[in-house]
Amino acid sequence: MSDIWAVIPVKEFEGAKHRLSPLFSPAQRRLLAETMLSDVLDAVAGAKRLAGIMLITLEPIAREMAERIGARIETEGARDGHTGSVTAGLRILAGEGKGGFITMPGDIPAVRAAEVDAVLAAHRPAPSFTISPAHDDLGSNAVICSPPDSVPLRFGENSYFPHLDAARAQGIEPTILRQPGIAMDIDHPVDLEMFLRLPQSQGTRTRALLGRFGIS
Repeated sequence: MSDIWAVIPVKEFEGAKHRLSPLFSPAQRRLLAETMLSDVLDAVAGAKRLAGIMLITLEPIAREMAERIGARIETEGARDGHTGSVTAGLRILAGEGKGGFITMPGDIPAVRAAEVDAVLAAHRPAPSFTISPAHDDLGSNAVICSPPDSVPLRFGENSYFPHLDAARAQGIEPTILRQPGIAMDIDHPVDLEMFLRLPQSQGTRTRALLGRFGIS
């Protein structure tokens, strides 16, 4: 086991996934966000190379899910957007002298524990930076930093190449490892089709839920 913690920012589920409004009602989108997070937590809880799991959230259901897997819950930065939440988490870990962190979003339900472990295994000794991008090479769906505050992070829809540049600006050559489950975040209607075509989507709670919504 390494001294790397998973940091997962989770926004409150109310109003989640508004880009999927053409397909789903607010109640369905809320349930989808909850279900995708449960798949992600299954993966990180099953990973063998993590020292611990931290959720940055104010969402009560997410807190209950975190408690069930023994994850640590922090609220600092929870309403400061994705970047603000992750930055708050890494500052906590850096202040405690932890070796590093991996951050992933809660909307990559095809991720598997083996993928998380593969990315962690590829991570080099500190100072180091590892990234597993989104399928479109725009998003940064998994990022590892050792030490936690070694590279300034800024997430968004076009963060992958800027993160590579940020690591190199710190004198760190990034390690890049693509993983199909990590790459498949669900934000837009077209993402649902791609998710359903992934072999890793089989057996996920998210795929079962989509089937109940009439999407298969």
